[in-house]
Amino acid sequence: MPPSRASDAAAAEPAAGVRCVAAGRVRDIAASAGDPAFIDRCVKRYAAAGFGVPGEAEVRSWRNSWPPLLEALMRAGLSDLQLYLEYGTPGGGQRLDALLVGSAAQGAVGLVVIELKQWHTARVLDGTRVQRADGLVATHPVQQVLAYGRFFEFWRPKWAPVLDIRAAVVLHNADREQGEALRIRDGAGAGVPVVSGQDLAGPGAALAARLGCEGLASPTPDEVGAFERIVWTPSARLLAQVGDALEGQMTFALVGDQQHAYVQIRALVTGLLQGDPRGAVVTVRGGPGSGKTALAVRLLGYLMRHQEKSRPRFVTPSGTLRTHLLEAAGGHAQARDLFPPVSSLYSTAQHAGSVIIDEAQRMARSNDRLAPALAEVLRKVPLVVVFLDERQIIRPGEGTTVDELRDAARALGRTHHHFELTGSFRCNGSAAYTTWVDDLLYGTPTPWTGHHDYDLALSEDPFQLQHWIEQATTAGHTARTTAGFCWRWTRTRPRGATTLPLDIAITAPATTAGPARTWKAAWNAADTLTDPDGNPLAPHNQLWATHTSGHQQIGCIYSAQGLEYHHAGVIIGPDLTWANGHWTAHPGQSHDPKLRHLTPDQYLPYALNTYRVLLTRGTHTTRIHTTDPTTHHMLASLLR
Repeated sequence: MPPSRASDAAAAEPAAGVRCVAAGRVRDIAASAGDPAFIDRCVKRYAAAGFGVPGEAEVRSWRNSWPPLLEALMRAGLSDLQLYLEYGTPGGGQRLDALLVGSAAQGAVGLVVIELKQWHTARVLDGTRVQRADGLVATHPVQQVLAYGRFFEFWRPKWAPVLDIRAAVVLHNADREQGEALRIRDGAGAGVPVVSGQDLAGPGAALAARLGCEGLASPTPDEVGAFERIVWTPSARLLAQVGDALEGQMTFALVGDQQHAYVQIRALVTGLLQGDPRGAVVTVRGGPGSGKTALAVRLLGYLMRHQEKSRPRFVTPSGTLRTHLLEAAGGHAQARDLFPPVSSLYSTAQHAGSVIIDEAQRMARSNDRLAPALAEVLRKVPLVVVFLDERQIIRPGEGTTVDELRDAARALGRTHHHFELTGSFRCNGSAAYTTWVDDLLYGTPTPWTGHHDYDLALSEDPFQLQHWIEQATTAGHTARTTAGFCWRWTRTRPRGATTLPLDIAITAPATTAGPARTWKAAWNAADTLTDPDGNPLAPHNQLWATHTSGHQQIGCIYSAQGLEYHHAGVIIGPDLTWANGHWTAHPGQSHDPKLRHLTPDQYLPYALNTYRVLLTRGTHTTRIHTTDPTTHHMLASLLR
């Protein structure tokens, strides 16, 4: 390789606008990596980049994976290529283990995306999935690294340098036989090398080609600078594809005041794009089932298809909702940055022309003020549309209000527009039911007089509730049971396990029909549970509400909020009971670490809001069971 034309400085701080934990020439990072403080600096840069706080497993993977990669790059004669470790795409939707930049043929900038795996063995299930040694099913690493590479293809602006995009998978703990087993020979991914630990230890002369770097020369400082200055923007093709996928789904159909707000906000967008210098903050408030998410998604689809220059992004603090939106986006992996995680709001503020924030009541606060990242979005993004329900704040240190957002907009000289969604499209359009829930929790409980479009009843015990859920599922409906977070949740399970821990246990008292019985159930799975052949037995908790067999696990507030299903079973646990004519909270009965330390008075509003969410997920039917006999008696008197 030709000698480097760049400076010989040590591994530098990432350039402004580049989000990663280390950046520099391979040789400089390799030299710095021997410094005991190198990992500490990377941890700090990880947080500064907006990635959050790296866990012990993440840092351990750096210590294990970076040295063999750096040693191989040096032995392959690639020491003068530019290297980024943990490179984050601008929207924060994806993070690449390693990215190499070099000079390619005909003046193109060569990019090599590298996926690092610590796996010793993995079994291929099909072209898109593998089963790890611990039994977990994961995306095939070749497909994973290809998706990362497509980001640069779909987000490259027309004026940017021509890119020569390549990819490689490095399994530094695996032998050559395992590497060959994971290599894809036909179709997409056929050209992606899978490099084993044995390959890395082979002759240096062959390593450059094995790592996908053949023909790449040292980039000049100007070439590195040109790459780092690229403002990645989704292509019109990607926007149109995702917009079509979102707008074409009946789940997001609009009626009534949803349609009115949609038309009004569209008019605002047109005005802003015609040169209104002030910018605007729009707030949309609505209760459970009022259609906030449907409206938010349709608005995003419109911006993508018809207002490309608005550079839209969709942000939600709900990881569950974000997962479902990515699924709804038609499987476009490169669309992840259109739905950046809430942790990437600072970066989003730098790149977006419009930001839609759904479930904003879940956003973290800072010293009882708006989160600094949200304030940054309001300050820098011309159009911000915020959807929220102030009665769905379920944790201390979370939440924002319409009044706060209005005041922030006015302080910035922005116009503020507000819309209320008063309809109910979830509980079969039954305003009577949502009113009954609000009266039950926040006002004076009233008898349920029935509503021809909604079915509400009490389950005598959890066995009866489970039987009802199974009947509804057999009939082809989506039916799920949720509960207050009143039992521990075992997130890990033994290697190869094909069952989930039965953490939830409720004793049904003896009756004239039989003795006391203990009902046991599992929480939704932290990771997808599969059988030995990779067939799903229980979905990942973020897909619990919609994927096959989710009805066999119990969901909590974090897996249910923002979603809906036909039939809802709700277990009111011992953290909320009715006595002496009012609700009483028992934070000691909660297993949520964010809530257990609160006093009963502090805990009560969060408990009420939590059960309000759980009681309003069903589109057609709700069945309630409560573990407290006095509370059960009160509900029985209302539900004759």
